[in-house]
Amino acid sequence: MNNKILIWSIVAALAGFLFGFDTVVISGAEKKLQLLWNTSDIFHGTVVIGMALWGTVVGAILGGIPTNRLGRRNTLIWIGVLYTISAIGSGLANDPITFAIFRFIGGLGVGASTIAAPAYISEIAPAKDRGKLVGLYQFNIVFGILVAFGSNYLLSGIGDNDWRWMVGIEAIPAAIYTLLVFVLPKSPRWLLTKFRTEEAKIVLQTINPDVNPEDLISEIKEEMDTTVPNENIFLKKYRFPVVLAFLISFFNQLSGINALLYYAPRILTEAGLAESSALLSSIGVGVTNMIFTLLGIYLIDKLGRKQLMYIGSIGYIVSLSLVSLAFIFNWEGRYMPLFLFAFIAAHAIGQGAVIWVFISEIFPNHLRGFGQSFGCSVHWVLAAVVPSLVPVLFTVIGAGAVFAFFAFMMVFQLLFVVFMMPETKGKTLEELQEVMINK
Repeated sequence: MNNKILIWSIVAALAGFLFGFDTVVISGAEKKLQLLWNTSDIFHGTVVIGMALWGTVVGAILGGIPTNRLGRRNTLIWIGVLYTISAIGSGLANDPITFAIFRFIGGLGVGASTIAAPAYISEIAPAKDRGKLVGLYQFNIVFGILVAFGSNYLLSGIGDNDWRWMVGIEAIPAAIYTLLVFVLPKSPRWLLTKFRTEEAKIVLQTINPDVNPEDLISEIKEEMDTTVPNENIFLKKYRFPVVLAFLISFFNQLSGINALLYYAPRILTEAGLAESSALLSSIGVGVTNMIFTLLGIYLIDKLGRKQLMYIGSIGYIVSLSLVSLAFIFNWEGRYMPLFLFAFIAAHAIGQGAVIWVFISEIFPNHLRGFGQSFGCSVHWVLAAVVPSLVPVLFTVIGAGAVFAFFAFMMVFQLLFVVFMMPETKGKTLEELQEVMINK
């Protein structure tokens, strides 16, 4: 693999580190904020916690616009700026509304990053390595999650305002990331969609100096010649990739993954662990996530996307059923971390490793930003709704029933994988377009 491609992919994927850190860092502060500002479960879930998620929804819905117009790289720069502003503002906030506004700004960065970073990496990566390179984005998400859990544990108890340090420290990696993105070249496929052929040729020669860039340029131009000006992803010929993007995003969140990551300490406390043990066990969640994400990234170009989804779906069903039974029958708290670790492992090797790779592959070059925006919007709308309801649902129907529902939904995901999901490994983006349109 070209070392430059690897370095560029790592830099772009660091948007995922900030995504993971920003998403989960609130888990260590959320109970303290609810006590500090004396907010109800509904207000706490939908405003203090939920505003970041709704920012992510808006970022995902609108992120395709700058990704296509400004380019993948320039969008990543603005994403870094949003993360930095959000971290500083959240750490300095003195009331729940101000805090929610700055968390909303960070959410914009999260939502847009799920479009721009995978699109950028998929467009510079060779077909044989595309899965693992785009998978670096997911690895950085889980690495950010692990660092956030560890940071929360280390900063917990340093003072009455420890929550400020928990949410504010993100400004340091966010500022560093913003500067690093300036070293990235622009995506050659994006340049070609803007008819900037000479610039694209220079980047392609840098990516692979042993291959004549004219061949890829001709292939991409042939694709562009067959497209209708100003067309959109909702035309009949793009129905299959749209359905695929919708379903993989839908099932991702109906597994309950974000509900667990946001409320890991609370869930473990409800299962009978002491608060300090719950925080420490949540670090175990992060470690498990990282280990099995690495395994998924290693396997994704060997076994393929579909095989990993088989493994993950079965793992979901078993582990979520055990979590549900543990709550229903009041099994001792020491078993709960093991069941949750199994759930995280199933997610990391399946959906976690596959989703961003898969969505970045199934749309044509000129519509990739908008296609990913659609898939990510479905993902983040549900990611906003599901965790926002968790505190209320735990109180009203109980944690056992909630996790039983998640397990039931994963049966349907398994059917989706068996009967609908195509394999995309080893094919160029242009070859995949032919498959998706002619399906």
